[in-house]
Amino acid sequence: MSRSDADSWDLATSVGTTATMVAAARAVASLEDNALINDPFAAPLVRAVGIDVFTKMVDGDIDMAAVDADGTARVMTDVMAVRTRFFDDFFLDSAAAGVRQAVILASGLDSRSYRLDWPAGTVVYEIDQPQVIEFKTETLSGLGASPTAELRTVSIDLREDWPAALRASGFDDTKPTAWSAEGLLVYLPPDAQDRLFDNITALSAPGSRLATEYHPDGGAGLADRSKAISERWRSLGLDLNMADLFYAGERNAVVDYLPRLGWEVSTNTRPELFARHGRDFPTGDLVASLSNSLSVTAIRK
Repeated sequence: MSRSDADSWDLATSVGTTATMVAAARAVASLEDNALINDPFAAPLVRAVGIDVFTKMVDGDIDMAAVDADGTARVMTDVMAVRTRFFDDFFLDSAAAGVRQAVILASGLDSRSYRLDWPAGTVVYEIDQPQVIEFKTETLSGLGASPTAELRTVSIDLREDWPAALRASGFDDTKPTAWSAEGLLVYLPPDAQDRLFDNITALSAPGSRLATEYHPDGGAGLADRSKAISERWRSLGLDLNMADLFYAGERNAVVDYLPRLGWEVSTNTRPELFARHGRDFPTGDLVASLSNSLSVTAIRK
């Protein structure tokens, strides 16, 4: 089903399914030799959502090669491991620089509030759809997990007045903040992407930091690549057309838009991040375009 301005979801439908998919990839990546990440909550959260194909994936009952005969599924797991490590390092580096307030936008099944070694006095805000926040909070509580920072959840759709809800939860816009927008932008209409960064900027004191991603080919290019992947997942019982979830249309380049708002921007290509961790970026027609994706960090001047 295609997106609409008033659509909603849980972790087993629409955009929420992709959050579960990414968590499944993190679970698999965490079990590798010389793993880049360690997310002990990913697998139990995936099992709790209950999407059969992802449960089998984290339990080792599906050969990753079966998802994609040319190895793309393996590549996507590697990409998610590197992406996760990028955002982990971003938050830890921000904390080392003295930032004690963090906001995770569209937090999904992100467990950083529970697994990162946050300094004392850090407050982490997670923003997502109410049903997503409720599910994750109850599931992790049932596992006996406790946040490693002061966690404040903000149950609101990013299309609503989330800045007001964030402030109502105690957010202090006079203090520097570390913001993450991970795997989010392509699920927003182009104008909503601009509003997101406008709102972040308005809430960001000097010294605030931001981490996100930029895909030069936009939602349309990602949709084209996702069609083949969706067919492979469908053969395993997951009826999800990922191409329907992205918003196409011309959008402002993040690397150009943020400087106009007063941010100092740095970027790394996907192959550069792979190389940072001693890994070769794969070759092949389907994954070649992924090499154009940029991991973006910015500091509010």
